[in-house]
Amino acid sequence: MAEIIGVIERLWRYPVKSTGGERLDSVEVDGRGLAGDRLYAVRDAAGRLGSGKSTPRRFRRMDGLLRLSSRLGHRIDGPELFDPLGRRVADPTAFLRAYLQRPDVELAREDGVSHFDDLPVSLLTTATLDWLREAVPFTAVDERRFRPNIVLRTPPGTPPFVEDEWFGREAHGEAPDSARLAFVRSSERCAMTAAPQPGLPHAPEILKTIVHTHDGRLDALAEVAAPGRLRLGDRLVLG
Repeated sequence: MAEIIGVIERLWRYPVKSTGGERLDSVEVDGRGLAGDRLYAVRDAAGRLGSGKSTPRRFRRMDGLLRLSSRLGHRIDGPELFDPLGRRVADPTAFLRAYLQRPDVELAREDGVSHFDDLPVSLLTTATLDWLREAVPFTAVDERRFRPNIVLRTPPGTPPFVEDEWFGREAHGEAPDSARLAFVRSSERCAMTAAPQPGLPHAPEILKTIVHTHDGRLDALAEVAAPGRLRLGDRLVLG
């Protein structure tokens, strides 16, 4: 049975992986996710991608990326990169080498290997965000800590972690050209949720609370079941 689960309140795209993103009014969605999302990354000479964590082969921790931001606007051929003060960088690769003090890094477009940590679309509800704000009332809880693509405004009284109930189901907007999302699982959160970024101080209590209460998981990750468009104000229907 179809059920309206909420209204799209914000849409986020992160053109350069692990940097701050840009808010959108509408966006095309295809099998890869939101058009232009994580299309670029900071890559080292070994091919590892700049991240808030290190793994043996795929990611290399590069502190400071979250203090930067990126924007595509209507361009997919190359992102704009902004420094911690919000100033546009003229030469992103040269800036990144100086800023990170790593002469081997470059800003690289995705090729045969996906830049995503996991699945292409992340959705987070206001019900879950509001619960977390109550759980850590003296901490700056902001959606930017969790890097969702979609923030969904849920009806009053919606329980936190309602996202868990949608795994194995699909949702879509009411417009004929709406994208269709297939919810699969939630993200395993890491220290990036606590990392400082513009306007947000270091906050380790956020991750501790999520781990203690919900096994470190927060959001709903989705595959794209059918391409289309998403818009602010769209009501999402769970099929």
